[in-house]
Amino acid sequence: MKSLGLTRYALAIGMATALLAGCGGSQPSVGALEAMPEGRAIAGRASSTSYNVIYSFSGSPDAQSPVASLIDVNGTLYGTTYSGGDCKYGLYCGTVFSITPSGTEKVLHTFGADTDGRNPAAGLIDVGGTFYGTTSGGGANTSAPRCTGSDYFPCGTVFSITPSGMENVVHSFGNGTDGLDPVASLIEVNGTLYGTTQHGGAHNKCNGGCGTVFSVTPSDAENVLRCFGKVADGLGPAAPLIEVKGKLYGTTGGGGAYGAGTVFSITLSGKVKVLHSFGSGTDGADPSAGLIDVDGMLYGTTELGGAIISSHFCNHADSCGTVFSITPSGTEKVLHRFTGGADGAAPVASLISVKGTLYGTTQFGGTYSCDTGVKCGTIFSITPSGTEKVLHSFGSSTDGDHPAAALTDVNATLYGTTAGGGAHQRGTVFAFKP
Repeated sequence: MKSLGLTRYALAIGMATALLAGCGGSQPSVGALEAMPEGRAIAGRASSTSYNVIYSFSGSPDAQSPVASLIDVNGTLYGTTYSGGDCKYGLYCGTVFSITPSGTEKVLHTFGADTDGRNPAAGLIDVGGTFYGTTSGGGANTSAPRCTGSDYFPCGTVFSITPSGMENVVHSFGNGTDGLDPVASLIEVNGTLYGTTQHGGAHNKCNGGCGTVFSVTPSDAENVLRCFGKVADGLGPAAPLIEVKGKLYGTTGGGGAYGAGTVFSITLSGKVKVLHSFGSGTDGADPSAGLIDVDGMLYGTTELGGAIISSHFCNHADSCGTVFSITPSGTEKVLHRFTGGADGAAPVASLISVKGTLYGTTQFGGTYSCDTGVKCGTIFSITPSGTEKVLHSFGSSTDGDHPAAALTDVNATLYGTTAGGGAHQRGTVFAFKP
């Protein structure tokens, strides 16, 4: 089974929110686009005293639907929203924004102008005071045959932007056997940027291409290091890479020996090695998140797979995802199998490590129901030995719902985003103190 990764759930809320907001409607839950939202019974719920919404997005000309993590630069947080902003395409464009820990928000750039990118699904990285990111759509090649008819996400870009909001398209995808649809954050290694695209490349057996690993310099010297397409290699990478001792590590949402995704390593010259194939037994399936390195051990999440349970929002084989560890040589261990109940379900974001404990989010599960009975998601902690604890359940009053992004640690306070919910039902930025 091939995962659509972030496109499947987290990105879907951006389009649905924009459509419904433009028609005067309310917002559906992530991953439940076929069902119109029902009323929420949220009155009287109490939020955790250590949880605080610092900003609720309001749509246009403000931003909405943040599905990416934040970065902290000199005490100010920076991030992207998948939709919102003030542009000629209505609510579909997306933004780059800044926000202070006290909640003063500013839209630095609205996407959608001419050959500009559109719909950023990834967070930013800071390279020498300039931010770099990707947009899943837009760019200079949107009229190319390979970029039309690909759902709503043609081509995409790599862009740079200054903290004051001066944006520049570094690279437009869709040129020849180039990649398409980058939804993952970039990393920087020795002055070169590396990333993934979940479609495109030289192999077209995947209805638009099977995805790539690419490098690009700030001056737009782009190079495709790997075109996925051999099923055993993995298909559709939707997660950021990490660099460990000169080698890159990542995940694919599909392909591998069992068709449920892989963990792979790739050298800077493009040599790929599959370290683990998901989908065997109660192993995880469909990883949408990247890996983190903690003292030489890699940790990650899978959106599905794990324990076999019965839940209408844990689709593939009725499974709700896992947290796993894996050595750089490929020895994998499942640390926790989500049940879809109070412990959460469908983690699509990378983990973070704070003082030896791992922290993450799940899109679904938890205590409170959002629309059509779907649970609103959680913040959780887990030890390297596998002891999991739910720290916050979303869906209480206007605290946000369906988080799809990794957390950011700033002086022992965790900051994050929710794709939906908040005072205007268009997403939030929150702070949480464990």
